[in-house]
Formats: sequence, structure tokens, C-alpha cells
Amino acid sequence: MPARKKTSENADSLSFEDALASIEEIVESMESDQLPLEDLVTQYEKGSVLLKHCESVLSSARKRIELITLANREDSGQETTQASAPTAPSENDGVSHENNDIRLF
Repeated sequence: MPARKKTSENADSLSFEDALASIEEIVESMESDQLPLEDLVTQYEKGSVLLKHCESVLSSARKRIELITLANREDSGQETTQASAPTAPSENDGVSHENNDIRLF
């Protein structure tokens, strides 16, 4: 699948904002145009690659923020055991678990 690898490489070179804008364009095109099935599948594949790239960028940003927060707590002498231990999401954490929304905070 050389075309898929090329699409993935193109996505990796995009900024988060550009990739997100491309996803929005793809969704709009798929919703409004009368595209043939093959074109729809191709657009879906491109969107899937871009979505994976956006998720990767968000994950990286989240990790960087956690490291910065941890470093700030260590610098100020606060307890770090709670910050380093993984926590399970609570019912009232503000994140909807019914859909796949991506939230940074």
C-alpha cells in the first residue's frame, strides 16, 4: 500500500491545526458532495490518517504538560506521589465517555 504510506508521511509533516482543518474539509466534502463510493472510501482513509496524527500530537502535548506540571511541583516542593500515580477517571471529571471527543484539559 504505497499510497497509504505516502498519505501518512504527508500527515506527519502537517501541524495539528492544518491537519484538523484538512479533516474538517474532508468531512464537509463527504457530507455535501455526491461522491462515488471509491472516492468516499479514499476520503475516509485520508481522514483516518489525519485523525491518527492529531491524536498523536495531542498525546505528545498532554505528556509534555504533565512533565512541566510535575517539574513545577517538584520545584515548589509539593508532594509528587499523587501526580505520578495514574488515576482512574471519576464520574464527574467533565469528560464524556459516550463519544470519542478529544479534550486536552
